[in-house]
Amino acid sequence: MSGHKIYQTPFARIYPMYVTKVERKGRSKAELDAVIHWLTGYDEAGLAEVLADERSMDAFFAKAPAMNSARALVTGVVCGVRVETVEDPLMKEIRILDKQVDELAKGRSLAKVLRQA
Repeated sequence: MSGHKIYQTPFARIYPMYVTKVERKGRSKAELDAVIHWLTGYDEAGLAEVLADERSMDAFFAKAPAMNSARALVTGVVCGVRVETVEDPLMKEIRILDKQVDELAKGRSLAKVLRQA
């Protein structure tokens, strides 16, 4: 797939940055994993497989077991871009995950990050 270079970046390279970001703000890797599980449907074993096989961001989302339909409720600005206005479908999924990681790192409750409350 052509497009932004982030599409071919292995998720295994991005994941440790997410972990560092949330842990630096007092949140846990388990909470981050819960966000990823909620968004993509990957379970612990599936996420471990993704990290082991160096799957690209493109493949990470393309092979996601069950993208959560409630992800459309994730709105707001991340990296100066309004999530709900992103037109490229893959970039939109990446921005949704980024937004949820940001919310988690900023101290928002896990229930709110997962759009449960």
